[in-house]
Amino acid sequence: MQSILVVDDEPNYQIVLSELLKDEGFEVFTAESALAALPIVRGTELDLILTDMKMPGMDGIEFLKKVKEFDPELPVILLTAYAEVERAVEAMHLGAFTYLSKPFSNQQLLASAAKAIEHYSLVRELRRLRQEVTPRAGFAGMIGKSAAMQTVYQLIEKVAPTHSSVLVTGESGTGKELVARAIHSLSTRKEAPFLAVNCAAISEHLLESELFGHEKGAFTDAITMRKGLFERADGGTLFLDEIGELAPRLQAKLLRVLQEKTFERVGGNQTLKADVRILAATNKDLKDEIERGSFREDLYYRLNVIHIHLPPLRERTDDIPSLVTHFMGKYGKGLDISVEALRLLISLPWEGNVRELENTIERATILCENNTITPDVVQPDGGVQAVNRQWTETLDLAQIAPEGLALNEIMDGIEEKLVRRALEECDNVQARAAEKLGLSKSLLQYKMKKFHIQRRQATN
Repeated sequence: MQSILVVDDEPNYQIVLSELLKDEGFEVFTAESALAALPIVRGTELDLILTDMKMPGMDGIEFLKKVKEFDPELPVILLTAYAEVERAVEAMHLGAFTYLSKPFSNQQLLASAAKAIEHYSLVRELRRLRQEVTPRAGFAGMIGKSAAMQTVYQLIEKVAPTHSSVLVTGESGTGKELVARAIHSLSTRKEAPFLAVNCAAISEHLLESELFGHEKGAFTDAITMRKGLFERADGGTLFLDEIGELAPRLQAKLLRVLQEKTFERVGGNQTLKADVRILAATNKDLKDEIERGSFREDLYYRLNVIHIHLPPLRERTDDIPSLVTHFMGKYGKGLDISVEALRLLISLPWEGNVRELENTIERATILCENNTITPDVVQPDGGVQAVNRQWTETLDLAQIAPEGLALNEIMDGIEEKLVRRALEECDNVQARAAEKLGLSKSLLQYKMKKFHIQRRQATN
């Protein structure tokens, strides 16, 4: 909802303009003088100011100068009497958006207001884009030609033109936000804002304010009115990362926005509307969270209209060479990589997925010598490798590697035995078994799925 401040010393004029603008769906603030208006300007996110030219104390031009000191881009429309037109032209040189000579029609006022607000919206969008560390990513920001990624691309192309909610799942580091940005950039909302928030990164109280905004005085630190992400993303897309960490109370508020497209700011009682497309992501199994009672089933189905799953990097190793090339171009232009180093990169488990691979390549470009990335800088911790080599010197291959079996069959057989033994010794507590094996819990669960090991409840 766009916010407009009306400044006029005539109460009747304030009422008439306020009612006209409210009927058009604007949020309206009023002030009887420029001095009374300045605190509102400094403490409220406004989209437009309508001010009378002739007022006691500080006139419209002096007020305009004060506004421009605070925000040079905030549009101001001056309302003038016929005799004040010459001063209104002066105000245009000082940065006023336009002026309207009294008497003017409702249509003239609304048309000028709409143009000013649209202009300011574009200015803010350009300001936001300049501040972004990375450019908006479409498919150009997603690397990989594997069959698994082709399926992801096809789903993105199908869902992007719709207005449906999308749930993106996958382990940490697989690129879930890139998928959300691709959906936005290929949608009809691409010219509107794309805003993102990590639901696990901030406290419940701050997240509520971040999402829904707050009124001045809503809590101790609320010294100004602040619009939340739902208002700022109006017409665009809001990406909720780590949605599985959302507190139950906020789950209920989010469900209402999805169902009714309405909400209130924290500490406020005015019902606001927001046309926002919700894209959510999680590395959790939300069905498990529903069974535990920590995630609402009705919210899950509202979010999961379309489901896109990003495979872990270990399931699309065909993409590793192209990803390595991409990151080498980003961090070490002109460098080469040895065949042995590339083979090692393809063989590693990549529990941190693409993000871990990127960090590894960045480190390797710094540590490498003679402009070539070698295995020692890909895996610089030689201590573990030395221990492994010492252990393998006493290993009797005849006991574990019968003739006629391929290497992958032998390794899978050993790995399955170790996983089953660890689960038994840890009373089927996956976190403990993963720690015993030196794996992450997600990687253990992947291996359980690979070897068809059923989940079992821990015994009391």
